[in-house]
Amino acid sequence: MEPSYLKAYQEGVLNQRIQEAVERLESCTLCPRQCGVNRLEGEEGICRTGRKARVASYNAHFGEESPLVGKHGSGTIFLSSCNLLCKFCQNYEISHLREGFDVEPEQMAAMMIQLAERGCHNINFVTPSHVVPQILEALPVAIEQGLRIPLIYNSSGYDAVETLKLLEGIFDIYMPDFKFWEPRWAERYCNAPDYPEAARQAIKEMHRQVGDLELDEEGIAVKGLLVRHLVMPGGIAGTSKVAEFISKEISPDTYINVMDQYRPCGEVHGDDIIGRRLTASEYREAVEAVKASGLHRLDPRDRVRLIFTF
Repeated sequence: MEPSYLKAYQEGVLNQRIQEAVERLESCTLCPRQCGVNRLEGEEGICRTGRKARVASYNAHFGEESPLVGKHGSGTIFLSSCNLLCKFCQNYEISHLREGFDVEPEQMAAMMIQLAERGCHNINFVTPSHVVPQILEALPVAIEQGLRIPLIYNSSGYDAVETLKLLEGIFDIYMPDFKFWEPRWAERYCNAPDYPEAARQAIKEMHRQVGDLELDEEGIAVKGLLVRHLVMPGGIAGTSKVAEFISKEISPDTYINVMDQYRPCGEVHGDDIIGRRLTASEYREAVEAVKASGLHRLDPRDRVRLIFTF
């Protein structure tokens, strides 16, 4: 299957989307924060990112979901900063402390090409919500240099529908998180009480664009939606509600990764609710709730690292 962005490039749609996206930086409304700052002039909102994207690292990643990794890995580009800024972020140095370096479109395109030449099955943009225009600007350069593998939009789920519409026919794979069902926990740990509703609307839009996850004959993802859900201590992520929503309002055939790797990071050491690791029983209960919702395409990676006490 040929990546959608090739047709968008050939028909001039990609250039039009680049122009629209860049214009939105003048009074930034790219994400639900709606900061309204002029990033074209270097002003910074909550994401603390001005005109240029910032990259922390890029490499062939073998720790992603099975359909993304294959034999040669997922070509991940870790973008610095974030529009959500979870207090418990496991990439705190990248998201909060902004480790990395500013890049021009040509540099980002070169990263894509290097990853493709290494045999990566896709280009996986990690935390892209605040730099959509910059990613789009780099894409024509990469296409002209031979890029022909799918793009993955790997986000927190805190995305604006109007921005996602700019990506229709360009990104073939969406991989959002769905972190919290209840606004109170999103407010406490992300300062974003609107996160649950924003994530619901974003995931609906993503699925409208690309549908359920499609795999090729080798089991590699070529198009579709893949949802991540991090199980958290005390059940505060609302796993059963999240799963029910996905099954009933998105699709029971949604591919989902129910993740067990929560550990206290960032600013939550000593927190009275999530200042501890997840237990094996909490994770098992979460998986059972997901299956009970009707979802059946769970990422099959081995879970032997769950050795916590009951």
